[in-house]
Formats: sequence, C-alpha cells, structure tokens
Amino acid sequence: MKLQIQSIHFTINNDLNNLIKRKIFKIFNIDENILNTEIFLKIDKPSSYNNKIFEIKIQSSKSSYFAKKKSNTFEESLDLALHALRKQIVKNKQIQR
Repeated sequence: MKLQIQSIHFTINNDLNNLIKRKIFKIFNIDENILNTEIFLKIDKPSSYNNKIFEIKIQSSKSSYFAKKKSNTFEESLDLALHALRKQIVKNKQIQR
C-alpha cells in the first residue's frame, strides 16, 4: 500500500500530516484491497472563505474511489472527503456481494 500526500504551493505541518495518515489508515481497515492512495491539498483563493480543498484518489484491486471537498479548514475538508469515501467503499462492497 502506497500513500502519497502532496500540498500544492504550500507546506503542511506535521500535525496535519499525522492526522491525515491516522484517518486514512481507518479507511484501509474497511477495504483491505487498497493499493495506492494519492492526496492533494490546495488553497483555492487565499483571501476567501471555504478555500481549503482536500482531494483523495484511492486505487483498489477491485475499484477506484475519488472524493473532493472544500471548506474553511483542511481538517473539516478531510472529514467530509473521508465520509464520502466510506460511503463509496461500503456501497461498492455491498454491490460485489
């Protein structure tokens, strides 16, 4: 399993990096077939609200998943995106049964 975190035009601090890793590993417990995960953190317009964008792409041996969320903080965007991914993974597992 490969995890890649990229921040576009800024650097993330260790606290945010560790939070992302901790929450992502919870997703890996839902689908053990995950091969590759790419995460992109972006700031849309620095002077506006709701400008923190969190994108995640997950490649599994059975499927691929994507979520992109935007909010006031990266932590909130992370939670929203992971919630959307959980829904996708659970739905896909139910379909495959």
